[in-house]
Amino acid sequence: MSTLGFKPRDFEVFAVEDFSARMELLYRYVRPKLVNLGNELAPELSRKLHLEFFSHVARHARRTVNPPPETWTAFGPSPKGYKRYGYLALCISGAGLHARAIVKTEADHRPAMGAKIRTKAPELAKSFGGTKIAQYENWNFRGLPPNKAADPGFFEAIADNLAKKTGVLDVGFGWRVTDALRLERAELLEAWSELEPLYRVLRSVS
Repeated sequence: MSTLGFKPRDFEVFAVEDFSARMELLYRYVRPKLVNLGNELAPELSRKLHLEFFSHVARHARRTVNPPPETWTAFGPSPKGYKRYGYLALCISGAGLHARAIVKTEADHRPAMGAKIRTKAPELAKSFGGTKIAQYENWNFRGLPPNKAADPGFFEAIADNLAKKTGVLDVGFGWRVTDALRLERAELLEAWSELEPLYRVLRSVS
């Protein structure tokens, strides 16, 4: 069994209130695991989805107060960075682990991504075949967000959000801490594979 290697203390880091103390623990315990997983999983993800991926681990460099409630390894199409693109991510928070597809506010071509998703909504719904997906926008970082059926309305709502001035896309699958500790790499890769139809739409807009 090939698990991801996280320990209970990696999730407990996010309960530390002090900014400096949490950042120190993130960099001591969590970030090294994310760096290693990024290096190891990027080629596996590339082989599975037949797309090139480069890994980038969050630095939280702009933060000086309010410690991050989660951190992540992002997998995107460029070796130079990830925030300008739609990307896949392995995220860790106090609630557990998360496999997500994300478009940040600062991404290029967000309205075009939204328009493409709207056009493809029936096709995407068919590809997902009733799979339930969690939406992470405005998530409270405590319990896992609720899952919603990936029907045409689900994708139309995503398109509406991306059309907004500060709209984002953030959807995926989550595992509570007890399950995350046993999560196997194959399960994580399969979760990203389930998000592939949506990710390919994002990647087709450049």
